[in-house]
Amino acid sequence: MSEAQTVHLTYEDGARAVELARESVESYVLHGQREQPGSMRDAFYARTGAFVRIKSTRGRGRLRGCAGAYRGKDQLGHAIVDAAIKASSGDSCQTEIEAPELPNLNISVCIVNSYTLTNDPVADIELGKHGVAIDAGGVHGWMYPTLPLELGWSKEEFLTNACRKAGLSPLAWQDDDTMITLFEGQVFRERDDGGSVEAL
Repeated sequence: MSEAQTVHLTYEDGARAVELARESVESYVLHGQREQPGSMRDAFYARTGAFVRIKSTRGRGRLRGCAGAYRGKDQLGHAIVDAAIKASSGDSCQTEIEAPELPNLNISVCIVNSYTLTNDPVADIELGKHGVAIDAGGVHGWMYPTLPLELGWSKEEFLTNACRKAGLSPLAWQDDDTMITLFEGQVFRERDDGGSVEAL
């Protein structure tokens, strides 16, 4: 099972995606409001999945929020806004992001290009290329394509940590009734030094 998306973002589109996520986080945290994408770039009308990941730039750079979906029913612009708001809320990492944190956050966006259900994830995963979504027993979890390279994980560690994130047994990825989806996407993020957005 595979579904290819038509969207492929240019660097300028990716930079705008990160900017939109940042605006959405700030609007939600400061005013409790949902940012509107406004006049969107053409690519943002495609219906595809998107993820937003928020890390602190202080200390060890702990994760402050992550949300999104690899399947997209909404237009990309709206999917980014919704993921950014959810990542900012207490639903994501138990504690809501607060206003004093805003200058010390690094925001990244993953735009999903395609996804595939796999029966042999260890054989099929390409580290750095694929993100992982785990679904089992009514719970789910997902992880960015870039995480294994950032953290030095093997394929098995990637799958194990995705299961832990979902609240499942670390080896649930080996169970026949666990559904594992690999997704490919473009990742854009703010630079820690406050410079321009980078494509990963």
